[in-house]
Amino acid sequence: MAEYLIFFNDEWVTETSDEGWQQRARDVRGVIEEMKGAGIFIFSGGLDNDAPVFHVVPKDGEVVVTDGPYVETKETFGGFAAIDVPDQAAARSWAERIALACDWPQEVRIFRTPGQIPTPDADRAAAAGKEA
Repeated sequence: MAEYLIFFNDEWVTETSDEGWQQRARDVRGVIEEMKGAGIFIFSGGLDNDAPVFHVVPKDGEVVVTDGPYVETKETFGGFAAIDVPDQAAARSWAERIALACDWPQEVRIFRTPGQIPTPDADRAAAAGKEA
């Protein structure tokens, strides 16, 4: 099994009426219940756009923390579902169901396991077309 993240950016959210939002919420909860029933659901959630935001940047062995969000931010992560499915086709299928329930686009990414996190040597070898 592989773990995938299905997510959306707030800019992809389409407008609807209050009744439409309520229906979307019911539809998405239904898909989540189906994920739980299928045994592939890990967790899901959305981000609170009204909550405080801060930015943490490492600098010279220390961290600099500043308040946000930033005007130059192009995309705002909106919400997500983490799932554990056998393959990419299954992840795509669940993302399609979520997209239909929400009525806005979703993106799917696979989580890397610690052993899959690239190293500088592996990145250089890949760029040169060799194995590390």
